[in-house]
Amino acid sequence: MKLKKFVGMTIATLFMFGAANVQADQLRVGVEGAYPPFSWKEADGTLMGFDIDFAHEVCKRLNKECVLVEQEWDGMIPALLAKKFDTIIASMSITEERKKKVDFTIKYYNTPAKLVAKKNPGFEGTAAGLKGKRLGVQRATTHQCSAEKLYPGAELVLYATQEEVFQDLASGRLDAQLSDSLQAQEGFLGLDAGSDFAFLGSGIDDVECQGVGAGFAVRKEDSALRDALSQAIKDIRSDGTYKVMNNKYFPVDIYGAD
Repeated sequence: MKLKKFVGMTIATLFMFGAANVQADQLRVGVEGAYPPFSWKEADGTLMGFDIDFAHEVCKRLNKECVLVEQEWDGMIPALLAKKFDTIIASMSITEERKKKVDFTIKYYNTPAKLVAKKNPGFEGTAAGLKGKRLGVQRATTHQCSAEKLYPGAELVLYATQEEVFQDLASGRLDAQLSDSLQAQEGFLGLDAGSDFAFLGSGIDDVECQGVGAGFAVRKEDSALRDALSQAIKDIRSDGTYKVMNNKYFPVDIYGAD
């Protein structure tokens, strides 16, 4: 089994890290490919986006060949536990509920969730305002958790992908939707399809559901991989690479408070 050299890691740690992979010179990364601008697929099938760039940069830092494995969102954690891949890089929020099943690195970004609806919709973004309204969210996300908790009177409509949520919002089949604010801005409101829509209310402050930012998920036994990934995130932040990747996709710093 061929092992690459990791700066600052012991030989014992290297063997532990290599054992978590099918091949020691590969890192299999679970990605979604349906969450622009963090991940999407071009017409030729090429995966693009901030998460994809971050995955490749981390693999380079760890001297690993990056093997991207597409996975539908609601099967991400089960697929990780089944060893279909070694880590998840898919804008997955770090929550206490998820930490019961997997471990997380430090965060690599943190942006608030917000509601989106038609401009001047005639109702407020409150529990009372959304009572009886059709509210769309991506299934098995932190946003489903917040929607169920904060808007119990809404008619919750669940979707496999965020793109499907925006499609039904634009077509009038939904009254509102709840998602990451930055993803909503760049992936819908900033497009022609979202020109008649706007944020409804301010950011959602719900740490219980929304967590403390997005991180890379790993299996609990893969602590060496977790720590190596966390160090790579720190290095990417400290040497200016993060800013370059951030500015490629976003007009603001998405990392959030240190």
